[in-house]
Amino acid sequence: MTAPRVVIIGAGIVGANLADELTARGWTDVTVLDRGPLPRTGGSTSHAPGLVFQTNASKAMTDFARYTVEKFLELDCFRQVGGMEVATTPARWEDLKRKHGWATSWGVSGSLIDAEECVRRWPLLDGSRVFGALYVPTDGLARAAKAVEVLISRSTGRGARFVGATKVTDVLQEGGRVTGVRTDQGDFPADVVVSCAGFWGREIGAMVGMDVPLLPLAHQYAKTGQVAELVGRNTEETEASLPILRHQDQDLYFREHVDRLGIGSYAHRPMPVEESTLDPAVTGTAMPSMLPFTEDDFAPSWEQSKLLLPALRQTKVEEGFNGIFSFTPDGQSLVGESADVRGFWLAEAIWVTHSAGIAKAVAELLVSGHSEVDVHEIDVHRFEDVQLAPSYVHETAQQNFVEVYDILHPLQPKLSPRDLRVTPFHARQRELGAVFLEAGGWERPHWFEANAPLLKKLPHDWLPPARDAWSAQFHSPIAAAEAWHTRHGVALYDMTPLKRVEISGPGSLEFLQSLTTNQLDKSVGSVTYTLMLDNAGGVRSDVTVARLEREVFQVGINGNIDVDHFVKHAPPGVRVRDVTGGTCCIGVWGPLARDLVQPLSREDFSHEGLKYFRARKARIAGVPVVAMRLSYVGELGWEIYTGADNGLRLWDALWAAGRGLGVVAAGRAAFNSLRLEKGYRLWGTDMTTEHDPYEAGLAFAVRPAKGPFVGRDAIEGRSEETASRRLRCLTVDDGRTVVLGKEPVFVDGVAAGYVTSAAYGYTVGRPIAYAWLPGSVEIGRGVEIEYFGRRVATTVAAEPLVDPGMARIRR
Repeated sequence: MTAPRVVIIGAGIVGANLADELTARGWTDVTVLDRGPLPRTGGSTSHAPGLVFQTNASKAMTDFARYTVEKFLELDCFRQVGGMEVATTPARWEDLKRKHGWATSWGVSGSLIDAEECVRRWPLLDGSRVFGALYVPTDGLARAAKAVEVLISRSTGRGARFVGATKVTDVLQEGGRVTGVRTDQGDFPADVVVSCAGFWGREIGAMVGMDVPLLPLAHQYAKTGQVAELVGRNTEETEASLPILRHQDQDLYFREHVDRLGIGSYAHRPMPVEESTLDPAVTGTAMPSMLPFTEDDFAPSWEQSKLLLPALRQTKVEEGFNGIFSFTPDGQSLVGESADVRGFWLAEAIWVTHSAGIAKAVAELLVSGHSEVDVHEIDVHRFEDVQLAPSYVHETAQQNFVEVYDILHPLQPKLSPRDLRVTPFHARQRELGAVFLEAGGWERPHWFEANAPLLKKLPHDWLPPARDAWSAQFHSPIAAAEAWHTRHGVALYDMTPLKRVEISGPGSLEFLQSLTTNQLDKSVGSVTYTLMLDNAGGVRSDVTVARLEREVFQVGINGNIDVDHFVKHAPPGVRVRDVTGGTCCIGVWGPLARDLVQPLSREDFSHEGLKYFRARKARIAGVPVVAMRLSYVGELGWEIYTGADNGLRLWDALWAAGRGLGVVAAGRAAFNSLRLEKGYRLWGTDMTTEHDPYEAGLAFAVRPAKGPFVGRDAIEGRSEETASRRLRCLTVDDGRTVVLGKEPVFVDGVAAGYVTSAAYGYTVGRPIAYAWLPGSVEIGRGVEIEYFGRRVATTVAAEPLVDPGMARIRR
C-alpha cells in the first residue's frame, strides 16, 4: 500500500517531531509548511524555556514527557540536570507526597528530600523557607530550537520537505475529505493534513468548520543580570547545571542561563491574545509569539523570587517578554481527526514537555490506527458542544492558567461557569439540598443534605469512620445513608448525564456487530453489555446496547469520543443520533423498587415479566418510558428513560408513590461506592486502550465466535490465564483509610501497579480500591498502597464483594 501524502501545518517542535515520527515509520511523502522562516519560525517553540518536569496526574502525559526526554537525549538536545519542586507551605509539602506517588505509579524515579538536601542541590535557596522538595533526577532542559533543527535534518534525510515563509490560506476538500492546502505560494496536494500550528490552531481549524477549543495566553518570562553565585558554574555550551526549579506556592519556576537566571511566572493576571492582531513578521529582535514585557505584572513575582533566592537581591531583571502559549478548557492538549472532514487532524496546545511523546502517538494513530499510550484525555472530541462555545473556552482556559500550579482535589469542581446543563429534576434536587459537582457541563448531585437526619438511624456498622482532611473534601457521610437505603429500601438516581445515542436504519445491527465484542443479534427487548476495541485489542470503550426495535438501538456510551467513533464508521443508511439532551433517565434501585414501580404501571414489572438485561416500552403514571432492567449498583431495579419534557412529571410520580416506602434521592458518592462493591468498571479510569478485555476482567463480554469485529484478530489466543497483569480488587486492612486513585501499589516492597478507582464500601464496612497489578498476584495476597508517603496494608480480594451470585438483582 502506498503511503499517503501528508501536509503538516507548523514547523515548530510538534510539527518537526511529527514529521520525524512519520518518516521513521515509512511515510516519507511529508511536507511541512510554516508561515515563518525556518528553522526559527516565530512560534512558541522559538522562545520556549524548555523545562521538562515529567510527573503529572495523568499517566498518559507522564508517558509522553518521558518519551520526550528519551528522544531529546538521543538527539543531544536535552540537559538532564534534574528537577526540583519545592514546598514552602505544609499544604504543598503534603501535595508533593501525593505527586511523588504519581511518579512512582507511572514509573518515574524520584524522591522527597529535606530542606538541607534542597540547599545542597540548589545553593541559592533560603533553606529556612523550604519544607522539602520532590526531586526527579531525569527531569531537565529541552533545547527546543536546536531539536527542531536536528529533526528537520533527520526528516529531510528520509524524504520529508520543509517549506518556510508560506502561509496556509485554506484547507482544500472534496466529498468530505481533505485534498490539500492552499497557500500564498500555491497549492499543496495531500491525503492527510495535520494542524500543528500552535496558537494559530483556531484559525486553521476554522478553515474546515472545526471549533478548536484553545485560547492563546501570554506568560511572563524574565532574565536577571549576572548572579555572582553562578559565575563560573556553567559555560555557554552547557548553559545550566542546577536542577530546574519550581516554586509552585508562588506560581514561579527558575532555570539557569549560564550566569543568569530565567524566571517564569503564572502569578500575573491572565492575558488573552487575539491571534489576528499579531504581526506575523519575524526579525532578529521580534516574533509574533513574543509580546512586550509588562513590568508591573512581574513586580510581585520578582519580590517573591528574591525571598526564595536571596542572591537575586544583588541583581535585577534585565530583560523579559510575554510569551504566547495555548491553553484549553481542561488544560490538556488537543489531538484527533475532524468529525466532518476526513483526513484533517489536529495536534494542538502541546508544550515542549510532551511534544515528542504526543507526536509519536499521532504518528501511530495515522499509520496503524493504535497509539501505544491511551489518548482519550487529549482527544479533541472529548468536549460537549456547550464546552466549545467561545465564551466557555475564554473563561475556562483563563481559569486553567490561574490554577496551573494550584493544589487541586480530584473532585474539585469549577466555580464558574455553572448550571450550563441541568436535568429535568434539577429543581426538585435543589429542594432536597443536593450538593452538585460538575462534569461535561452537567450538574450532578453527589449527595443530598435532606438525607442528613437518616444518619442517626443507620446501624452502627454502616457508619463510616472519620476521613483524613484530603479525602474528606467534596464528600459527606450522608452518602452512607443513601447507600443503606439503596441496599435496604429504594432510591432514585439521576442518570441523565450518562451519554446515549440512537443508532437506527438498515444495516444498524451489522454495523454494531462489527464494532463490538459481544453478540448483539438477539430479540427485540434485549440489552447487552459489550466492549469496543481498537485494532490492537485495547478497550476503547464499554457500552450497553438495547435493541428497542428491529433496526433501532439505544446505546449507552462514555462520551463524545464514542459519538465521533460511531459517526465516522457508520455506513450509508445507518443513522447515529445523540439523544442525551432530549431524554432523561432515573435509576430506581433497591429491594423495594418493584413495590414502588409496579402499582404505577399496567405493564408487568415482575421478574418473569421483565427479566434482567431486558428492556420494554411502558407507561409509568401515564408517562411513556423505556424501562431497562439494569443495575449499576447491584440491586433490583431499572433505568427508566423518558423524554425531557416528561421528566419532571415522572420524578414527581415516583417520589409521591415512594414516600410510604421511605424512598430517598441518592447521589454519585453512594453510587460510586455501590458500583465498586459490585466490581463494575468505569472506562477511562479502570481500563483504557492500554488494556485488553482479559486483563480488565471483562472476558464475559467477548464472543469471538460471533464473527468479525474490530480487534478480534489482535486478541486471538489471549485469555485471563495468559494475562501478565490484572485489574484487582483490594480491601484496606485498617478499615478507615480511603484513597482516591492513582496511588502506587507495592508488592513485596516493590512498586508494581497503581490504583484506579477507590471508595469507602458501606456494605462491606471498609475502604475498597481497584488496582492494576501483575497477573501473578493472587487473591488473598497482602499488598500495600502508598498514600501521602505512608504505606497502607491491603488485601487482594475476590470480586464482587457484594452478592457474587447476583441474587439481589435477579429477584
